[in-house]
Amino acid sequence: MDYIIEVNHQRIKTNGIWLHVAEKGTGPLVLLLHGFPELWYAWRHQINHLAENGYHVVAPDLRGYGDSDSPLNPNSYTIFHIVGDLVGLLDHFGQQKKAYVVGHDWGAVAGWHLSLFRPDRVIGLVNLSVPYFPRSPTTKTTEAIRELYGDGTHVIQFQEPGRAERAFARYDYTTVMKKFLLITDNMIAPPDMEFIDFLDTKSALPAWLTEEDIRVFAEKFEESGFTGPFNYYRAMDLSWELLAPWQGSKITVPVKFMIGDKDFGFKSDGRSEYVLGDDFRSLVPNLEVVVIGGHHFIEQENPQEVSSQILSFLREHPVDQ
Repeated sequence: MDYIIEVNHQRIKTNGIWLHVAEKGTGPLVLLLHGFPELWYAWRHQINHLAENGYHVVAPDLRGYGDSDSPLNPNSYTIFHIVGDLVGLLDHFGQQKKAYVVGHDWGAVAGWHLSLFRPDRVIGLVNLSVPYFPRSPTTKTTEAIRELYGDGTHVIQFQEPGRAERAFARYDYTTVMKKFLLITDNMIAPPDMEFIDFLDTKSALPAWLTEEDIRVFAEKFEESGFTGPFNYYRAMDLSWELLAPWQGSKITVPVKFMIGDKDFGFKSDGRSEYVLGDDFRSLVPNLEVVVIGGHHFIEQENPQEVSSQILSFLREHPVDQ
């Protein structure tokens, strides 16, 4: 595929580890942050579109993913480690002032917290699929998720070291990627069933995803495994403890938030009411919400709409503002 060849690959030392990044274009810096279980390649369409429109696009493999380092200790995956990596990337590219940040899923979590901790480094934030939630002052993240959804969610099943690794190992990597990227509905497994077993394996790929795309993801995860990505979930409660000083803090940078109208996370448990309501806006005062067609992985499923929404936001918030 041409766009793989056209991207510049390099590894950058940041925050004590090496991160692999894919890079293209010149102009203001745009950082694209992928989610679970993805890689820089999830942004293949946006990288081309933004580079062609005058931006310097940098899409890292986040720590634990792809060709980036994968520390062994789950405690090395707190939101502070992830944001620290990103600040180091901004420093590397000479952006001592500010950059644009675009995040999806866990990348959105990283984008929210980079904007929370270091608003001085962010011109504007475009986040996909995962909104910013208030921190509970009393209940750890996994406890709150267990109270809401029980033990059948991926978040809970990923907590125990080795459990999800063993369950995933029963499938080839191509099948695992298909199961996740093509999630369309309920994400809660019944009692005593492993989450990966619960997910469907679709017999045919939709038009937006090719066998070659699946192979790019599968081959990298075959090399690196899934423990690094699982460790993001295993560090959630530690992040919750460390975030206490930011209790009640607001995201002050300009934000566009996009979510798919068929995303399970939008359709379930009053999530749409939260995303479209006043509570979300009270935490993110400078917020625009856009609901677009698609499921969870909208940057891949609906790339033209996502790319054009990102570009319009960047142009509304020029660097010299």
